[in-house]
Amino acid sequence: MSPTAPTRRPTDAAFVDEDEFDPPTDLLNLPWIDVHNHAQTLSWTDRERYALSGCEAMIMVASGYHWTPYKPVEADDVRFLWDDAVNRRAAIERNHFFEAKLGLGIHTGVRIEDPDELLDAMDDYCELDAVAAIGETGVTPSQHVSSWDVDEQRAIVQAQMELADTYELPIILHTPNRSAESKRSYRPEVQTPGYEKNTGLSTEPVIDGDNPALEAVELDVEAMRDAGINDERVVASHADQNNTAYLMEQTDCYLSFTIGHSWLIGVTAADVADAIDEYGPDRIMIDTDCANVLRTDPFALKRAIFELYRYGIDEAAIRKVVLENPRDVFGLGS
Repeated sequence: MSPTAPTRRPTDAAFVDEDEFDPPTDLLNLPWIDVHNHAQTLSWTDRERYALSGCEAMIMVASGYHWTPYKPVEADDVRFLWDDAVNRRAAIERNHFFEAKLGLGIHTGVRIEDPDELLDAMDDYCELDAVAAIGETGVTPSQHVSSWDVDEQRAIVQAQMELADTYELPIILHTPNRSAESKRSYRPEVQTPGYEKNTGLSTEPVIDGDNPALEAVELDVEAMRDAGINDERVVASHADQNNTAYLMEQTDCYLSFTIGHSWLIGVTAADVADAIDEYGPDRIMIDTDCANVLRTDPFALKRAIFELYRYGIDEAAIRKVVLENPRDVFGLGS
């Protein structure tokens, strides 16, 4: 115990036993891997924030419907997203020093008029050394502007899983969140701050059950079984309280919790800590999903490292979640 400080008034320091706490300084320099973001769409400065906070490697996902200029979209619109990511990737590695690999996929958040053309092209893209994953993809209950039949979605998802199995690549699933109800609605003319699309143009769900978000995940798992891909090469991104128990107990998939825009989907480091407590760290990861269409935080994963420790998760488990599991599944990092 330190001697009493010569302060004029009592301080909090008198109630802190310094001998009882050994600061986890190793966490300050712990490298980490982001298994799902759209960093090719971010500013140079945002990507530098990844580097400054210890990012060792990342999967930059080129699958996404937010950037396509028309809805419903054509195959060429999606190919542009893939090609843009391929074009930017090497320069991003040179500029920021972390390893940047790609995830290419067909997202079902908007109907694509000629998806078979994309599936035919995807074979050639999978041969690229830069491509480390297929996705994000997965059945989506509701689309933007134009609905996509759920059976057609499932077939497209399964076809991508079969490609992932053929090329021995992991696949990133977009698992729909079942977020908590918002306490207040925004002004109609404001829409959702930091979200560059008109959410009022979302279609009615093509899945009619009581829990469409979970039913979509169950359809993904059916497609996974039919495709014959090993569960351990499937990473269910956007894990939340609605799908964690099902995925952890009914499959051997990995779960990745998206914490880069907690204001939107409500998932935080506390949810990650709860999942580690319940199921252990061996099949859990974290991602940021940072993209230029969202109000996102490139520092989110580094912040989560500290938050997990504050929530009582030990350093070995944190390292497993943010570094070792991504290395093992995606073959990233040193």
